[in-house]
Amino acid sequence: MPAVNFEIQWPDGQISSGYSPSTIIHDYLAEGVSYPLSDFMQRAESGLNAASERVRTVYGYACSSAMDCLYILQQQAQKYPDPKGQITLLRMRQSP
Repeated sequence: MPAVNFEIQWPDGQISSGYSPSTIIHDYLAEGVSYPLSDFMQRAESGLNAASERVRTVYGYACSSAMDCLYILQQQAQKYPDPKGQITLLRMRQSP
């Protein structure tokens, strides 16, 4: 199952990376797009949950890496009090 590594820029300019075990994340997030913080977090949660469920369907267990990524994003998002602050998805790269 091809995975996707992505890089985002937070409202303060900090850059961090994320991981989705499935390309289904492309249905929720797009490279080069800026999202309000709250919208990004909703999209990331939906996309990473969907990706984890794809892993469950194929392998019989959820993807802990997707859930770890979501947890890290949620922890980072708490540092920004303005839910309208912009997050930019800089890159999305598929890996085999």
